[in-house]
Amino acid sequence: MNTIGAIFYFFSAVLLFASFRVITAKSTVHAVLFLVLAFANASAIWLLLRAEFLAIALVLVYVGAVMVLFLFVVMMLDLKGDDFREGFWQHMPLAGFVGALIALEMALVLMGGFRLTEAPVLDAVQMKMGNTKLLGIEVYTRYLYPLQLAAVLLLVAIIAAIALTLRRRKDSRYQNPSVQVLAKKADRMRVVKMAPVVEQPSVPAAADAPAGEKK
Repeated sequence: MNTIGAIFYFFSAVLLFASFRVITAKSTVHAVLFLVLAFANASAIWLLLRAEFLAIALVLVYVGAVMVLFLFVVMMLDLKGDDFREGFWQHMPLAGFVGALIALEMALVLMGGFRLTEAPVLDAVQMKMGNTKLLGIEVYTRYLYPLQLAAVLLLVAIIAAIALTLRRRKDSRYQNPSVQVLAKKADRMRVVKMAPVVEQPSVPAAADAPAGEKK
């Protein structure tokens, strides 16, 4: 085993450990931090595979933006993980069976791609293009239809998430922008005519006093 292989197995072991701790950590904040560690090790593995663009994109997008947002939301809401983890070990056998089945299906699908004896040799022009440009050419030429299909699936997932969460609640206050735009002055303000108030002449205090008290 050479140095690259040892480093690969080290990052893979840390990645598996961090992924396991994501679902077993009692604190939600600790789970998010372990997920950040898992993404960082996955980025290191991408670097070993000479996929610099994917590694940098994983760090910038997930570790630098998405996971920071998750950590901020978790710490702001102060979620208690005990309520969410009730009955965790009861469903562990079923979850393990489903995970093993998914791993087996992925292995059967990807097994054909892992049987390459040697990497394809790039010519001089392709070597000058760079990793990012070659990846863009492959994605938008050979894998254009799978990319469009993935985009449609993500769009459907976004619409489904909005449809599931968009509901009217009695305890929340909201405003309808279309009703606010159509508002008129007559609907907001009413002019009421009132009769003028006539001031009564003030009576001196000495006149109201009893007769015995007058000097």
